Amino acid sequence: MFFIGKMRKIPRSQIKSAIAKVAQQVELSDVLNKRIENLSKGFKRRVGIAQAIIHNPEILILDEPTDGLDPNQKYQVRRLIQNLASDKMVIVSTHILEEVSAVCNRVIIIAEGKKCFDDTPEKLRACSKYHNAVTLKLSYLSDISGLLELEGVADMEHDRKTNKVTIFAEPGKNILSQVTTHVQSQQMPVDMIYPEEVKLDDVFREITLYNKEEAIA
Repeated sequence: MFFIGKMRKIPRSQIKSAIAKVAQQVELSDVLNKRIENLSKGFKRRVGIAQAIIHNPEILILDEPTDGLDPNQKYQVRRLIQNLASDKMVIVSTHILEEVSAVCNRVIIIAEGKKCFDDTPEKLRACSKYHNAVTLKLSYLSDISGLLELEGVADMEHDRKTNKVTIFAEPGKNILSQVTTHVQSQQMPVDMIYPEEVKLDDVFREITLYNKEEAIA
């Protein structure tokens, strides 16, 4: 770390205090006297971050910061990123889309050299047809036509093999309460009812493939 401090042109008299400060920031104080090859992958990642911020830059760019880490190490690095973001801009370049929900407040997707999305993680989730969708698992086939009449419902799909009914919401509408009330009032034979989970990998594929098709056209 002393060498990195010199490379970052930190005055010699300030390097020790800079190392102490950054070690506290990234929780490295307990391993400062260990050789880096003896550290875990999570600690090695923290050392890399410490080297990048020892001179207190205004902007920090991280490339796949949690790639290859176990769940505990991922949690620690994500918490570190959130703490760093309190006083500097942190840009995370990643294909691991769970990072979006974990640490980001703005998402930019680039495909074919063009920016094809730039908004909040919530707006990205809203791009999926499963955003605010609700699924019912029926015990047996019954009249489901009334579900389409509910306020905020845009469409519905019925998988006859599994007897699951997925009700899709209009943009910006939350329909779980209406669907639940309808199921109870009509005494529908429902074994399960649950809100659908948006898979950001699917949203990413839809956005980037659409952009690719546009570029070809």
